Amino acid sequence: MTAFVRHPLVARDAAGAFTLDADLLAKHFGWPAETLRDFMRRGMVASTVERGEGEDEGKWRLTVRCGNRRWQAIVGPDGAISDEHLEFVPLRSGRPAGA
Repeated sequence: MTAFVRHPLVARDAAGAFTLDADLLAKHFGWPAETLRDFMRRGMVASTVERGEGEDEGKWRLTVRCGNRRWQAIVGPDGAISDEHLEFVPLRSGRPAGA
């Protein structure tokens, strides 16, 4: 697991949907931004947003996965990232090894 310094990686649009800065996210994955954008165009990037419940109400967990890399962040009600990390995880079957 790798920890990161907090920065403006996450924003929300007028509808409340989360948006991520692709250039900064690519750096977390250890790739040039164009590599991440290429993976995105090819449908090789998956993301999820989970809303906290109970004691985590008002927080969200954002997850972005591409190949064997998974970045997760906990975002508070003010939009600030309180925790984030990158993990190297087993490839899912059916995914190209270079993705």
